[in-house]
Amino acid sequence: MSLKAFHVVFIAASVSLAAVMAAWALGNWRSGGSPADLAWGVGSSIAAVGLIAYGAVFIRKLRHISYL
Repeated sequence: MSLKAFHVVFIAASVSLAAVMAAWALGNWRSGGSPADLAWGVGSSIAAVGLIAYGAVFIRKLRHISYL
């Protein structure tokens, strides 16, 4: 596995983790949680969006390098 392929897989895993964390924290906040749950949910959502943008820039920048 190339470094590019590993990086893409790692970014995808990080986006998934941030999205699950955001859903969990916002679900806790909706069911009567603390303001910290809201902060974690918003922060994780921002992180997921940022990672998606980073992944798109990374793939666009290294388009000419193969995944093998």
